[in-house]
Amino acid sequence: QVQLVESGGGLVQAGGSLRLSCAASGSIFSFNVMGWYRQAPGKQRELVATIRSGDRLNYADSVKGRFIISRDNAKNTVYLQMNSLKPEDTAVYYCSLVQGRDYWGQGTQVTVSS
Repeated sequence: QVQLVESGGGLVQAGGSLRLSCAASGSIFSFNVMGWYRQAPGKQRELVATIRSGDRLNYADSVKGRFIISRDNAKNTVYLQMNSLKPEDTAVYYCSLVQGRDYWGQGTQVTVSS
């Protein structure tokens, strides 16, 4: 059983920064992919960024140059540093872990005011 617990969401003004964290617990494999997705009201869930165990990174075009994903393998934790936030970044952000199947966190709200 795998559990993902997110933290760090909140309300911020446009141009500000937030850092999300997601800690995974349970049976964690040495090789996996962790990442962040987001879902805005009325829209489909979309990829934000992913990072493989070997630190291979992938970003959505909309966040390149503003967001940074990183992970601490010893803590089974993935982070998302979000800078230069825009109102269109407002969404529920979900942590994901892929190892044979997909696991999801409960989501954390990020609201960016203009």
